[in-house]
Amino acid sequence: MKFMLPILLTLVSMLSISAQNPDLAAEQIERWERPDSALSFLQPVVSPVLPDSADVRRLEHKAFWRASAEVVGMNLGLWAFDRYIQHGQFAYISWNSIKENFKHGFEWDNDHLSTNMFAHPYNGSLFYNAGRSNGYNYWQSALFAIGGSAMWEMFMEKEYPSTNDIIATPIGGAALGEVLYRTSDLVIDDRTGGWERAGREIAGFLISPMKGFTRIVTGRAWHRRPTTGRRFGIPPVGVSFSLGSRMLLFHDERTYNKAGLTGRVFIEYGNKFEESTRYPFDYFTFLLDADVMPTQPILSRVEIMGRLLSKVVYESKTADISLGMYQHFDFFDSDTISNGKPNSVLDACLVPYKLGTPASLGGGMLARYSPNRKWQLEGYAHVNAVFLAGILSDFYRRYHRNYNWGSGFALKGGVSINYPSIRFQTGIDVRFYRIYTLKGYKFDEDDRPEYLEPNVQGDRSNASFLNLNYYFNYRLIRNLYATISLDWYRRYSHYPEITLRIPENDPTGYPHGFAAVGGPIFTSDQIGLKIMLTYNM
Repeated sequence: MKFMLPILLTLVSMLSISAQNPDLAAEQIERWERPDSALSFLQPVVSPVLPDSADVRRLEHKAFWRASAEVVGMNLGLWAFDRYIQHGQFAYISWNSIKENFKHGFEWDNDHLSTNMFAHPYNGSLFYNAGRSNGYNYWQSALFAIGGSAMWEMFMEKEYPSTNDIIATPIGGAALGEVLYRTSDLVIDDRTGGWERAGREIAGFLISPMKGFTRIVTGRAWHRRPTTGRRFGIPPVGVSFSLGSRMLLFHDERTYNKAGLTGRVFIEYGNKFEESTRYPFDYFTFLLDADVMPTQPILSRVEIMGRLLSKVVYESKTADISLGMYQHFDFFDSDTISNGKPNSVLDACLVPYKLGTPASLGGGMLARYSPNRKWQLEGYAHVNAVFLAGILSDFYRRYHRNYNWGSGFALKGGVSINYPSIRFQTGIDVRFYRIYTLKGYKFDEDDRPEYLEPNVQGDRSNASFLNLNYYFNYRLIRNLYATISLDWYRRYSHYPEITLRIPENDPTGYPHGFAAVGGPIFTSDQIGLKIMLTYNM
């Protein structure tokens, strides 16, 4: 499932988006157009087109029982697959297991970071889109994600219900679900027929399966209409696809090198300087990185910044400033690039970093300065509360888990300059996360965490993660750019309640007792270099 998203989004570029509706008033179109869009690195796919009122009325019709049946049916279908095809132990449920789930209550689970921080939110996006594709708005659809997640946790697994899943699945699912719902809306066109219509419906189904299923059940998938059938028309949309090589240059004090293929999908949807926001995710950015590299995960990064509400607080011919509230979804994954082992207990984990924040919300500012048509400066800054996060641990090891659960805050910012007359764009982005794990265990050398009860957040710790990215784009021909991207990843973890025993040697070199080191601090660093070709639609 985690390999599906890059392929799905690529399909968007394979299908042309329909022409404009000539009946729309010029002043309505102008309201959606991006000011001075010629200065932007990402051009809109086509000129903006407002939705048809007939499509809006039809698609806002609420069908509660159909949406609920889709949520329940998805859970039953997934359970049947796990039980009868994969024969997963957790799927052998009974009335006794259901009663035990209610009796025991929620606890922190020990699945892979990618499972808890991406796969479960993706499942949540299916629950969410059961509501969204049946007429419900963003907030109402989130209730279907909560209901679908609660049903699975309480009824469909033999394992105890998961505290982190009931948070990450619906909240992260709403962010992913809205992005996929709006992206699939760009593909469909009810005016078309034949092979073009079949291709559009297949692509829309792959991008947002629950929306595609609803279109099949309702007959919208093959009904021809005089309108496009799009809920949002075509807002300003910029899409870029990058492909090239990635090299990991070093990790900690040891020198390790590894190289492979890398790819990126980036979408900027909507007008970032809309006077005021009417609906959540009218503007969002979506970034996905995938690698083909030995020992490294295929899905290395996913980031969503979706605007919930905003207001332009300053506007002139040369500058704009917008303030708003944003929902964030972040996922960073890596693995070791070394075949060795730590030299001592004071060496950091050879995996440099892991981080997931599926539930994050905060305030943000966007700013733009365009003194003339020759160049443009843009910047942004966000301050977020992180309600749920997972971050790499140097000690906790149980089942598939090597990270701590926690909460904290995040800071994001960046600035870019676009100079089209000399065909380049450059910029820098910063991501900083501070995560606190409070419900830990008392670490002891003789009482390893694999023998402890699983219901802990992990090691009691204070951890930070920093990602600093510099990028440079140079236009080669038309929409094709050469891209160089340099990343610095730094993880810092402090374990105030852990005491380690370090062997000591006497002057002759023989072992001579132990020294106690309290509150150890571990850091790990990694540099990533990407050289890619980028195509901007």
